[in-house]
Parts: sequence; C-alpha cells; structure tokens
Amino acid sequence: MISPLDMKITDINCECLGLSRLCLMESAGKSLAEEIGKIAVYTFSKPVKVAIFTGSGGNGGDGFVAARYLLNRGYEVDIYNLSPKVKDKNAKINYDVLLNLEPRLSHLNIHTLDSVEDIENTQIATSDSFSEFIIIDAILGTGIKGKLKPKVRRAIEIINESNGLTISVDVPSGLNPDNGEIADIAVKAEYTVSFHKIKKGVELAGEDLVGGSVICDIGIPVEAEYFTGIGDLLRLKNRSKSSHKGNNGKLLIIGGSEDYSGAPTISGLSAIAGGADLVYIVAPKPASLPIKLASPDFIVREVEGDCLSLDHLDFIMDLVDKVDAVLIGPGAGRDEKTSKLFNTLAVKIKKPLVIDADALKEVDINLIKNKEDLILTPHLFEFKTFFNKIIADLGIDFNKITKSSEGYDFEKIDENITAFQRIAREIKGTIVLKGQYDLIINSKRFKINKTGNPGMTVGGTGDALAGLSTSLISQGLNAFDSAVVATYLNGRAGDVAYNKQGYGFSATDLVSYISLLMVSRD
Repeated sequence: MISPLDMKITDINCECLGLSRLCLMESAGKSLAEEIGKIAVYTFSKPVKVAIFTGSGGNGGDGFVAARYLLNRGYEVDIYNLSPKVKDKNAKINYDVLLNLEPRLSHLNIHTLDSVEDIENTQIATSDSFSEFIIIDAILGTGIKGKLKPKVRRAIEIINESNGLTISVDVPSGLNPDNGEIADIAVKAEYTVSFHKIKKGVELAGEDLVGGSVICDIGIPVEAEYFTGIGDLLRLKNRSKSSHKGNNGKLLIIGGSEDYSGAPTISGLSAIAGGADLVYIVAPKPASLPIKLASPDFIVREVEGDCLSLDHLDFIMDLVDKVDAVLIGPGAGRDEKTSKLFNTLAVKIKKPLVIDADALKEVDINLIKNKEDLILTPHLFEFKTFFNKIIADLGIDFNKITKSSEGYDFEKIDENITAFQRIAREIKGTIVLKGQYDLIINSKRFKINKTGNPGMTVGGTGDALAGLSTSLISQGLNAFDSAVVATYLNGRAGDVAYNKQGYGFSATDLVSYISLLMVSRD
C-alpha cells in the first residue's frame, strides 16, 4: 500500500535515476491493456468494444497508451476525452500520437467532450446495448481535488448507469485516494488496476467500492522509493496567501558558548533559508554579540554567563511557549551546567525538538525515548555513543555494520539497515545518521540520501542541516519528512556549492544555495 503523495514522489524520483515518467506511463498503459485483455477473455464469449473515459492528467495518459496496445490486439476503441486541453505533458504526448493516426487504419474513434451536453449525446449515454462493452475509467485516479466538476460528475453517472464492465485505472474516479471515502459520487468498478502498489484509498475502501484489485509491476525499482530525490520536495507545505508573520514557522535555537558563536549562527541562517518566519536564538553573553552582528533577521536573547545553564531555564521556557519547534546543541560546548539544562529541557519541551552537536553528547536517551516529534542528527561516532547501551542490550556487533569511521558498510546495505532499524525502534523519533550516504530512519521507515560531497567536511554544514530540519518541522512537516527533505536539500546545496566553487566553499555559502533551491522548486 502506498499513499498518493508517496507515489508521486516515487514517480519523480525515478527521473533522478534516469527512468523517465514517460517511460513509466508507457509501461503502465501497456500493463493496463494486458489486464483488460485478460479480463475480456475471462468474462466475454465474443469480441468486445472498449470505451476509455480520459481526463487531463497522468491517469488519462495511461488510458491513451492502453488504447494503442488494445488497437494492436484488434479491439475497437472509443476514447471519450473530457479534457481537450491535456495538462500532463506526458499524457499530451500520448494523446497527440492518437490524434496523428489519420487516416486511421485501426478501429479508433476519439470523442472530444467539451460540455455536459456533449456527454449526454454520446452513444454510450444514449444506448443500452453495451452489455458486451468494457468501460475504462481513466478520468481522475489520484488526481481528485475538491468538488467534482459537472462534466466529470455526469460522466461518472453515465459510466455507472451503463451495462458495460467497468475497470478503473489506479483509483475509481471520485473516490478519495487517501482515505477511500466518497464525498459525492464515484465510479462503481468491477476491477481497479493499480500500478506499482495499491493506493491507500483503494485498500481502505474495500472490494465493495473498488471491485477486484489488480496490481501491475511497471518497472519502478525499489530504490526509487528509498532514495531521496527532487520528488521529496513535494512534501514541503504551500503557504496560504492570507498568512501573516509567524504563520509559517517560528523556532528557537538554544546554543552558543564563549568559544562558539558560529554554529548557532549558521543554524539560524539555514532556518531562514528554509522558509521559517521567525528565528529566536538564546545564547550566553560572549556569543550573543557575534550572532547579532551576523544577521539582523535573528531575534537574539542574551543570557548571563559564559555558558548555558539551569539558571536560564525559566527564561528559555517562556520563549519555548512562543515557537513551533526547538533546536538544542549548536556550539553549546561540553559543560556540566549546560548538560543539566539540556536534560531538563528534553523533558520539559513538548514542542517538536531537534537535538544536534554537543547536545547529542549530553542528553540522556531515556528522557526522549517516547517523543515522536524528535529529530536526532548524529554522525556515526555520535550515534554509537548515544545508543551505546541499546546496541549492547540488542547484542549488535557495531563493528560488523560499519566499514570505517566514515559511515556504515554499504556493501551489506540490506543487512545493516535492518540492524540500524532495530536500534531505531527503541525510540519513537527520527534519526539522521550522517555519512557518505546519509541514512534517515525511524521505527517504521527509512530513506537513503546520496546528495553531498567531500567538501561538506568543512565546519558548519551539520549546523546548517540541524537548522533546516528545525525550520521544516516548525512549518508543519512531521519529523521524518522534515529530516528527509532537509537532508536532501542540505546535500544538494553542497553539490551546487562544489560545482560553482570547488572545495573552497563554506557553510555560509552552502546556506545561500539552500535559499536558491527553495525558490527553484516551484
């Protein structure tokens, strides 16, 4: 089972692997035609006609491709196109192929339906002699948005009123692909043909609403689901036009010390680049002035002393109440007083929390085990230290799943991800295990990120990742999705920096490219 959003992301990420969506549409349409042929042979005693109702998206494109294969099998095919202006570019390519089949040697008829009246006047609407007819519903699929348009609604009614055998493509049109509910009306399918995996709504709706389920393998490699890619940017939230200051993420960074002011600064700059509206930074007095000078966009709250301590707890908790997410650790240093503060904050903070850098060395794992809206960002050594007792209790030989100090052993990837997931199940949060290839993992899911390059060994790139993760979780993404998108963007920004500057780029250079990537995603 897969959600419509995850399916869209997987489709797009296939292109990152070199597998085009046009190729996937071809495979889907061919698979659909094959299933139609099987059903026809099994159900009917003589040749039947095929009527394909199509919309403007990828679902319609699957129908256009299927038409070609059905024509080659000798079927007479009628296409009832509800969207003369096909919007999906790959669907448009396949529609144009059908339009170019003139003069036609095969039994193809294309009906352009501009209005409800056009639908009413079609042969399929005016005749009751379609018992030997297969009707393909390729109108909406997973593309349903809001209330059905009158033309689509009437087409669904006509399909349901006909005597033909109805097959829906991916999801019966009108059925919510996420939850299986029907807000108005939906196609009553005898069969639903799903590609790659059954869609969540189809699984939840059950056979009474979707008929028999058929799943077709269309050649999507398993890696397309588990590697990050540009498709993951679909997880980013769209801003409301009526939103105002603070509606799109407010976060608090707790860090800095006498020796380190750069880390919280870079985290803050990255958070802003990631789209957060307001960035508060709490830092001890020696670090606060450099942070203020770094950017006028920060709301810096200075506290007395050379390091963060429990003396600042009440002040910090007042700020926690004002924000949507909190990051602790960047540049905080290793001080016993700071350690006590971070452990107390780990218990008291009920907002989404990101733990990075020095905080990973100080926070007791038992205090955050049950926190779901949590992101940890360790490299391999920090991971081993943080989870040391759990690793021992599970009897895992950590040396066997690591190839070097740089990362886990990719030559035994399946085996090692299983081991890391056993460890991750002991907490409810999300872990970003940083390395040559980053592993984003929680108790139920994992992804591998391949963006990034050796130039990112420069100081501050991990602080940028932590700030970006906090920015995204403050804007409403869940912990896992925030970690996935942040890790992909951070690494990709590093790749852009390398392409433009070689290995001579800094963490602040990387942050500037995060901003550009956030813009270019649209």
